[in-house]
Amino acid sequence: MIIFMVAGNTTVAQNQYGINDTILHEAVVYGGDTIEAKTLNNIFLYSKMTEAQRAAAAKYNRLRNAVYVTYPFARKAGIVMNEMNARLASMPDKTERKKYIKSKEAILRKEFTDPLTNLSVYQGKVLMKLINRETGNNCYEIIKEYKGGLTARVYQTVAFFFNSNLKQPYDEKNDDAVIERIVKEVQRMYGYQDIRKTDVVQL
Repeated sequence: MIIFMVAGNTTVAQNQYGINDTILHEAVVYGGDTIEAKTLNNIFLYSKMTEAQRAAAAKYNRLRNAVYVTYPFARKAGIVMNEMNARLASMPDKTERKKYIKSKEAILRKEFTDPLTNLSVYQGKVLMKLINRETGNNCYEIIKEYKGGLTARVYQTVAFFFNSNLKQPYDEKNDDAVIERIVKEVQRMYGYQDIRKTDVVQL
């Protein structure tokens, strides 16, 4: 870039120049020509969203809202359940296991009964996905482990009538990649550690 000068008639006496007779301005040399350089104002282009785009945006916002609402519950439940799994692995006595499970079940009921009753069916589905994420087990396997196979089948039947499935997997690389991105967003926003990558928290 160079600076060039635009001057008036040089035959006119110097004291006859006006304040705009000599102007310094930026320029560029392009193809042998010296061209004035200017920074143009931004041009903003707007267009209306199509029906498909509006539907996609609404679907994403609904999912994002559900993850923001349910992830804290899933994370707390995951901490308790992961700690339970670690303890139960070294607890062979059935009576002791049942007593321990019952004590932790009381903690989960006290912590989650009221908030979870306010969730929509859709949010409940997302919550089951996130519990699977935090524990590595789907909800059917968790209920079967803690409450028995018959109870798990009953809950699965109830879930079926709500167009849901306790056995639904969590696939963060493919089907649930969008959920995973939103979870990472929530973790960054609230400073959550990923409990799947840290030691089990002792409650």
